[in-house]
Amino acid sequence: MLDRSKLLDTARQVIGDEARALDTMAVTLGDGFVEAIETILAATGRVIVSGIGKSGHIGRKIAATLASTGTPAQFVHPSEASHGDLGMVTKADVVLAISNSGEAPELANLIAFARRFGIPLIGLSSRPDSTLMSHSDVKLLIPALGEACGEGVVPTISTTLTLAMGDALAVALMQHREFTAEHFRDFHPGGKLGAQLSRVRDLMHAGDAVPLVGLHTPMSDTLLTISQKGFGVVGVLDDDGQLAGIVTDGDLRRHMSGLLDHTAGEVMTKSPRTIGPDSLAQDAVAIMNDRKITCLFVVDPDGSRRVAGILHIHDCLRVGVV
Repeated sequence: MLDRSKLLDTARQVIGDEARALDTMAVTLGDGFVEAIETILAATGRVIVSGIGKSGHIGRKIAATLASTGTPAQFVHPSEASHGDLGMVTKADVVLAISNSGEAPELANLIAFARRFGIPLIGLSSRPDSTLMSHSDVKLLIPALGEACGEGVVPTISTTLTLAMGDALAVALMQHREFTAEHFRDFHPGGKLGAQLSRVRDLMHAGDAVPLVGLHTPMSDTLLTISQKGFGVVGVLDDDGQLAGIVTDGDLRRHMSGLLDHTAGEVMTKSPRTIGPDSLAQDAVAIMNDRKITCLFVVDPDGSRRVAGILHIHDCLRVGVV
């Protein structure tokens, strides 16, 4: 039978050990980190990240995070590098080699290649006197605090520190480059994140799909437009072609008596809530939820209230914006 209390104690011990190790690294972080940032910024090529075993797994994540936040990066497996993949590394690049011990033999050829061709080498290790660090131009040192397994053999604390160091590099570079949410969206067009960063202009309907009538349009024709366009609403334009109001189901119910004797301008709700094409789709959803409506007319951002399109909440839900 499982000892639940013991299992939870072990989990808390591991998490606590790793948290304390992160605190230690934050306090001891020094000039090597700044030098690493300067070296990466000076490179005109990519950051070539490499490591073997658990360091390799962490290295792949670091490369992916760098690449997705504005710093071109690529993971190169050190063993594959020895069999031709060194051709992926150019003099314009900078190498980030990861090894907790600093003695991984698989990195030897990559280190030698970097030295031979004058490619800047950043070493990330917990041993300042290791082979890797002795050959590195920049030394990124993580504290040597053992591992959380109690035996010192299962990479736990060391991999957590390495991952955090990579995240710190990526975010510091991102902030220096003034990497914005718009840039982030360009690199993350798919999935939940891409949906959350979608702009209204990406999802709205435009052109002939937009239901529009004039102020003096008879309600018989207005109802026909509502039916044909399928949004359950119609925008009403004034004589200058700007959005003066909208006709909704609620407006139809309020004017049910003698409805067909009216014009769109007489039935409409004036000065409806609108949104600009450059607004985030999730902001549009928030407005629709707050107002308990299903559509928003999109108007030009110059303040003229000229209609650029219409956005239905289903357009947002379909791509995952909630």
